[in-house]
Amino acid sequence: MTGSPREQRSARGDLGAVADMIRENDKFLLTTHEGPDGDALGSLMATQGMLESLGKDSVMFLAAKEFPLPTEYRHMALENVFHEAPADLSDRVVIFLDCGNIDRMPVDFLREGGRMVANIDHHHDNTGFGDLHYVDPEASSTAEIVFDLIERLDARLDPEIARALYVGIVTDTGKFMYDSTSPRTHRVAAALLDAGVDVDDVNSRLFESMPLEKVALLGRALESLRTECGGKLIITYITESDYRETGSGEEMTEGIIDQLRSVEGVRVAAVVKDQVTRGEAARRISLRAADGSTDVSKIARSFGGGGHVRAAGCSTDLTMEEIVSRICDELG
Repeated sequence: MTGSPREQRSARGDLGAVADMIRENDKFLLTTHEGPDGDALGSLMATQGMLESLGKDSVMFLAAKEFPLPTEYRHMALENVFHEAPADLSDRVVIFLDCGNIDRMPVDFLREGGRMVANIDHHHDNTGFGDLHYVDPEASSTAEIVFDLIERLDARLDPEIARALYVGIVTDTGKFMYDSTSPRTHRVAAALLDAGVDVDDVNSRLFESMPLEKVALLGRALESLRTECGGKLIITYITESDYRETGSGEEMTEGIIDQLRSVEGVRVAAVVKDQVTRGEAARRISLRAADGSTDVSKIARSFGGGGHVRAAGCSTDLTMEEIVSRICDELG
């Protein structure tokens, strides 16, 4: 497969060096950012499958608080994921996938690392942490980078690995609608289909299967909509009582923000949600830009978070009114 040469892109680091590191080591621990989305989970599972196909000893780690996963991702086989540090962590290379900032990881042993720390990502605001990193902001997703790594290593692209990569790409590109989608992204997707991805099944599970409880929660979120900052911001607040009274949970907030982003005339959409079980901060904020005129990752960084220019997130203990005030200050 051909695309624009990597040396002509604005990547930081050397993917060849990452491939060499994998060839030279035998034991790995893979992880990703808190509140993992489709790209995080897809990249995690695809890298695990790749390493296993190469005969490596690899384990995946996600904190127990990340479960249950959002309903969209429960079809992904993560039954064997670790929730604690393996006893032989010091012998393992820790690979962070799709994680822009190690300081956002609440697990101390991950920050301390194992034998070494590698960082593979596509967020433009990645801090470049780790002993070895490869960050390509022009890639549509981390899954697209993992595909490149599989090619570099001449690893087998079986249907399960291809399915995981497709989940990562299709979710992080908004079904190939975001401006991060490049001609190469479509070529990679075509290769994944050639490898056996059942597109109808994947898309049905991701985008067309919604529990009644989530429909009720979406209704609550839409009822609470308000515009602020002279119409630049549309925002809603999902409270603990909303979860309780609809029989839903925090994992069912996935995708709600996409219903707000398309509202005519707004620059930024935000969903603020109470975190009952998923973190130390009281609230989680998801941000989406309606167009390319606003960098929502800058807003997220003002709260200690981060992300993409058009999609970002953060956690905070601020009240709803304080959150609105800060976002409006950032919007100007």
